Amino acid sequence: MALKRAMDIAVSASALLVLAPFFMLIAIAIKIENPGPVFFTQLRWGRGGKKIKVFKFRSMRTDLCDYSGVAQTTANDPRVTRIGAFLRKTNIDELPQLINILTGDMSLVGPRCHVPGMLAAGQLYEELVETYHLRHLVRPGLTGLAQANGFRGPTDREDLARGRINHDLEYIRTFSILLDVKILVNTFVREIRGGTGF
Repeated sequence: MALKRAMDIAVSASALLVLAPFFMLIAIAIKIENPGPVFFTQLRWGRGGKKIKVFKFRSMRTDLCDYSGVAQTTANDPRVTRIGAFLRKTNIDELPQLINILTGDMSLVGPRCHVPGMLAAGQLYEELVETYHLRHLVRPGLTGLAQANGFRGPTDREDLARGRINHDLEYIRTFSILLDVKILVNTFVREIRGGTGF
């Protein structure tokens, strides 16, 4: 775990430094299309059931942002701006979470952090899957085993929702640095082929 944390710090710090000019361009584009904050912050589940403030690039209109995160985005969602649609499609909106990784609230790899009260197949995730909160034994990740294996997007189907949690728990059971590297490579390859959103 110490090596994992060292890797998180090294990669997130380096990435933030390299991506700083790119972040500035994104910030300008967000501001031009819809005035308001560049970042969207939201409380989500962290390690040990602690609530953490997660950063994203704002992809919705300021007056229509859903800070609870319970209402999931749908196809052609009118709340999403044009630049926001691009950021979500490419997952660039998630990159500010490198800040969360650097501060220790998140990791590069781990179960994706959910908002409290997140619904799956029309019911609370913890009611659908009894072992749901076991995924909070570790830091949430920018990507995870579930995402690397295609379990992404809406959670309106029970089988897909359960599949995500099963992969999260499998990651915790089988954790290794080599597994983290494989997940990062797999995620990168999937994004190159065409992102579909976390």
